[in-house]
Amino acid sequence: MHDHPDNRILERRMTRRDFLWLMSAASAGVAVPALHGCATDPVTGEQRLMLMSEAQEIAIDRQQAPHQFSNDYGLLRDATVTAYVKEVGMGVARVSHRPDMPYDHHVVNANYINAYTFPAGSMACTRGIMVELEDEAELAALLGHETGHVNARHAARRYTKGVLASLALGGLGIAAGQSEQLSGYSNLIYAVSAVGATALLAHYSRENEREADALGLEYMVKAGHNPEGMVGLMDRLRSMSDHEPNAIEAMFSTHPMSQERYDTARREARQRYGAALDRATRRERYMDHTASLRRLKPVIETEREGEALMAKERPAEAAKRFAEALKREPQDYPGLVLMAKAQSAQGRHREAQRYLDAAREAYPQEGQAIHLSGVNQLALDRPEAALAQFRRYEQLLPGNPNTVFLQGVAYEGMQDRRMAAAYYQRYLEQVGTATPQGRFALQRLQQWQ
Repeated sequence: MHDHPDNRILERRMTRRDFLWLMSAASAGVAVPALHGCATDPVTGEQRLMLMSEAQEIAIDRQQAPHQFSNDYGLLRDATVTAYVKEVGMGVARVSHRPDMPYDHHVVNANYINAYTFPAGSMACTRGIMVELEDEAELAALLGHETGHVNARHAARRYTKGVLASLALGGLGIAAGQSEQLSGYSNLIYAVSAVGATALLAHYSRENEREADALGLEYMVKAGHNPEGMVGLMDRLRSMSDHEPNAIEAMFSTHPMSQERYDTARREARQRYGAALDRATRRERYMDHTASLRRLKPVIETEREGEALMAKERPAEAAKRFAEALKREPQDYPGLVLMAKAQSAQGRHREAQRYLDAAREAYPQEGQAIHLSGVNQLALDRPEAALAQFRRYEQLLPGNPNTVFLQGVAYEGMQDRRMAAAYYQRYLEQVGTATPQGRFALQRLQQWQ
């Protein structure tokens, strides 16, 4: 799908295609740091060209992580599980090469199976992966691997490589090069994987993964865990890739898996860390601390099936799966939002709004249902109500340029071209024309001039 074929979105009732197009404005862009210089590699101690400073890594975490967490249906509201993950994560972080980074460990409500980190240590495990792990050693391995990415500064290194490649091609269009290319709007909205809203979470190279594996194994053992946890984690993911490829699609897109990685972990655990193999894996402790979350495993699996159907653009079938999940857990925030998306995809916007209202009531501090309510109000030809939702969203999660664009759409729907133009101009200043929204905004401004 390319730029919208006509300029009459707001002069008639929205079609399903219009709605999907507007729904693509759902995640924040990446702020591109200024050029930096050489730095000491915290792992090797060698000098390395690094065009992202530590201060910029921290700033990116603060700017971008809240938006990604919201894309993943917000932070898990379970104090027991959250405190446990933070405890295990900080135990690993304290023995790493960068113990003073502002690590922050979370569980997010997404159903897909993955964990990820931002450059300065803002990490998240999805509830989808938490219900698949079997013991604390596997959790330590998972968090150790992400800590390895932070310590090896993989995001900063990838950014540096991207800048140098852009310079070699004779241009400085870095933001455009790193922006998400929104070529398939419905795929963007309904993909099983929610990861990838920012270029910083793009997949790592195999070299990066090997290094993160080695560092993660080192850190977890130093923190007192059994190295068998890393072997078990990789074996579990490898097995699941055969039986549930869609379920771990995100894990493999951000963390390429291979037989070699499993074999290396197994060999290193036995040869280098063999003395630690008699340590407890702390299975009972993991089960005790995650019991409340594991109770939701049937709900998570059912919603995951629905998301796979959404990715195949079969919303009616997906809605049946979400209904099953909500029958088990009526106040499940991801289930309510997913059901709203399924209803909207069928053009049933009033029904979608009912689920979005329930989602906002179930989790009032989370932004995604509010943001989608604004888009849904546009679909219902209620631009004033849409504008109110976008403003409310901005109070909770400031800094999403796409909300600026959507406010422009709302003002245009209210026939206020002056305000619409102001917001379109703001969007262009922040993002440029690398996205369809940017090209639409530019087209509008050119027409109105």
